[in-house]
Formats: sequence, C-alpha cells, structure tokens
Amino acid sequence: MIVRWGLDALPGVLEELSVGDPLLISTERWRGFQLPVAVRRSFYGVQPHAEVGGVREAQASADGVDGLIALGGGSAIDTAKAVSSDTGLPIVSIPTTYSGAEWTDGFGMRDREAGIKRRGGGAHTVAIVYDHALTLALPAAPTAGTSMNALAHCAEALYTAGRSEETDAHAVQGAELISESLPAVMEDPADEEARRRLLKGAMHAGAALRAGMGLGHAMAQALGGRYGLQHGTMNAVTLPPALRYNRDAAADGIARLGEAMNHEDDPIGRVAELATLAGSPRLRDYDVPREDLRALSEAIAERGPARNNPRPAPPEAVLTVLEEIW
Repeated sequence: MIVRWGLDALPGVLEELSVGDPLLISTERWRGFQLPVAVRRSFYGVQPHAEVGGVREAQASADGVDGLIALGGGSAIDTAKAVSSDTGLPIVSIPTTYSGAEWTDGFGMRDREAGIKRRGGGAHTVAIVYDHALTLALPAAPTAGTSMNALAHCAEALYTAGRSEETDAHAVQGAELISESLPAVMEDPADEEARRRLLKGAMHAGAALRAGMGLGHAMAQALGGRYGLQHGTMNAVTLPPALRYNRDAAADGIARLGEAMNHEDDPIGRVAELATLAGSPRLRDYDVPREDLRALSEAIAERGPARNNPRPAPPEAVLTVLEEIW
C-alpha cells in the first residue's frame, strides 16, 4: 500500500501508478472541491452505506477511465471498491473521516429492499493520501462515530484469528492515538494537531483492520443494513457490549487495549466512556424495535465477523447482547 500525507502528494501518487484519466467518486458535499490534479469525470452520487443503486450508477460512469479516486468517508470508499472489484481499476483513497475503509479490499453495499448489507471483495486498494485539513469541517457526530469505528478496528484486531505482530503493533498505536485525541477534537474541533493525531490513529486502525473483525462489527453491520443507521455510531453502541461478551475469551487482547489507552484498570470502561461521545448507547434511541431483536440476532450470527469472534456467538447469545443494549 502506498501511503502519503498531504493532498499535494496526489499528483505524484497517480503518476507512480500510471493513472492519467481517473474517475472521481464522491458525494455532493465535495462537489466543487478542487483536487491538485485535473479530473475529467466525476461521480457525486454516492449514497449512505454504499447502497446498491448508487454503486451501479458509479459503475456506469467508469467506462474508459484508468483509475479511481475515492474522496470521502466509508460510503464513498466502499462504492469505489465495488466499482474496482467489477472493473479491476486501481483506487487511490482520500479519506475525509476516520472509518479506515481505505485499507482493505472488502466492502459492504446496503441492499435497502432486502434490509441487509451485502459483502464483496477483490477491490484494488493500492494507495491512500491522508490530509487532516479535510477533516476539520467534519461535524461532531460523524467525527465521534467514525473514530469509534476505528477504535473497534483496533480492539477486535487484537483478538481475532488473523492477528499478527504487525497488525498488533498498528492496533496498539491506533488505540493510543484515538483514546488520547478524540476527546480533544470533540472539545475543540478546530484543533489541527488533535485532528492530525486522530487521523494518524485511524490510519493505524485501518492497517490493523486487515487482521479481521469480530462480534462488535457484525452487530454494527447488521444494524446499518437493516435500518440505515450510521456504521460508526453503531460501532460505538456495539463495541462495549462485544468487549464484555469477549472478556474471558480475549482477556490478553483486551488487556493490551487497556495498556494502549493508558486505562489498564478498566479498558472496557474507557471504551464505553469514549462511545458516549458518539451518542446514546441504547438501540431504542435509534428506533430499533425490540420485536426485531431475535431476527437481528440470527442475521448477526451468520455474518463473517461473528463467526470470526474468539468466543462462539450463536443467535441466542447474540440476542442476550442485543437485549442488554436495547
């Protein structure tokens, strides 16, 4: 993965990849934003959760280009990944949130009619350009939500089956930076140094994500697919109970998380404290019907991250967790 800091690095990255005619994939928010490269074709129709309809429109816009630039958060990057998987085109990601989607070849697409988030893979994510200045106008809710998504990448990477010394190192660095910087950014959103450190933490979290995910992510994915709820916010809701569920099965990983956050005495408590910055910890406050919890638990148990969890997570156990946070 090519990683550069500063938007002025983009022309050199594209030259290094021999990309001369890219398609820009983004949202309406970034229409009119001037990149430091000439872009002939742009698609600003990215939909939340990379909905299938938006992905199809983006695919139709990619005919004849030789690369993709994804500018935005996880939805823009996942939309670009879906296009890349279909076309084989390389992606240069420019993240404007802390989601971490830029690091993996897997992606999710919301199928609104089916009420699920479909998974795909095989995207050619080859380069990332980070610039903290692009996050300065990010509102409080997505700042905290996507940061909690990043922290979930760190936490679950420390106890999933795909972990390694390399991903552990990234997870520890990411957790330290996020725990330290997120409260500072929420207190002063214009604090550029705190924003830079938070984005650096998200970068490490994204690199750690390659180890895999666990129950917390499985719940967040299912909730987003069924109700269209923000993925980051749902990670804030689901990560603390997932850590409690895995407390014994993943004791060493959770202890390392606590050390990284300088909260060895109560790492789960620290995660729960940070999660409150993203909103309510209760599913009822996001209009999730209690009568849906059993069906949700069955869908969650079938997801890959739930099957990858260090402690088995069958539907009845997942239902207990959902009841706890409803």
